[in-house]
Amino acid sequence: MERTKVNKTPTAILTSDWHLRETIPICRTDNYWKAQWKKVDYISMLQKKYNCPVIHAGDLYDKWKITTYLSKVTMQHLPNQFHTIYGQHDLPSHSIQLSEKCGIDLLQEAGKLTVLNHKNPLISGKSIIYGLQWSQLFPTKLEDDAPLICLEDNDKIVLVWHHLTYQQKPFPGASGGMAAGLLRKYPQFDLIVTGDNHQAFTEEHEGRLLVNPGSLMRMDADQIDFKPRVYLWYADTNTVTPVYLPIEEGVVSRDHIDRVEQRNNRIDAFISKLDGDWKAGTSFEQNLEEFKKKNQVRDKIMDIIYKAIENE
Repeated sequence: MERTKVNKTPTAILTSDWHLRETIPICRTDNYWKAQWKKVDYISMLQKKYNCPVIHAGDLYDKWKITTYLSKVTMQHLPNQFHTIYGQHDLPSHSIQLSEKCGIDLLQEAGKLTVLNHKNPLISGKSIIYGLQWSQLFPTKLEDDAPLICLEDNDKIVLVWHHLTYQQKPFPGASGGMAAGLLRKYPQFDLIVTGDNHQAFTEEHEGRLLVNPGSLMRMDADQIDFKPRVYLWYADTNTVTPVYLPIEEGVVSRDHIDRVEQRNNRIDAFISKLDGDWKAGTSFEQNLEEFKKKNQVRDKIMDIIYKAIENE
């Protein structure tokens, strides 16, 4: 459940799917490099303001293999008390066994962040925070592998997991699971923070909460109306408040999609005309010549067609 007012210090800042990168998504028309660090700096400002942990649910980077420059700039901007897990984009071949090769491991070695895990949870105030990496499942025998620690009856137990979670399937055949089902499957957790789905939402069940913060940046044209945000979490009431990050309007474009659609429409129209004007008993080349004359097709277009024929 979400709160509409912030009236005290939050326990943690919840975020996910930053996909930090040097390349520019095809849908963006602005200075994407500058825009992503502006949002990171805004979260750093919130962290300093509230002096609380930042809990990140995976895919810090868009690619596991990052440049020295991207690593250096990340260290300059990353918030304090930053705790994350590995998403599939963070891992070579999406394999947790190869995590020591990735950029996140370098930042952990440098003391800039902590990678959460399920065997040695982070204890922050009255909260116990477990982490699951991409493709990991929580052990069924908790008493053997990951005993749940509880200091007092009012402690909150948190799971941070890079696991595709949704309220409605984001695309046909999507793996992962429904948010409500996840809360029912893991009743031992007061809060579950998930990553991978770039849309933001919350789900509540019997006083327990699931938060999917969504992506930091609008990286695809279908996110043109998306409002990036983080969530401030209050452990005592197990509630969250969304904080919307600064964005610039009109910098997400679908022109590249429109161009492809227009091209496909032109090809369809071209083929339909060929179908209607084709003369049986006449060679393919002669039909093309007749089509060229009748429709006044430019020589450059005909050259492309002839080259395509020669390559078949």
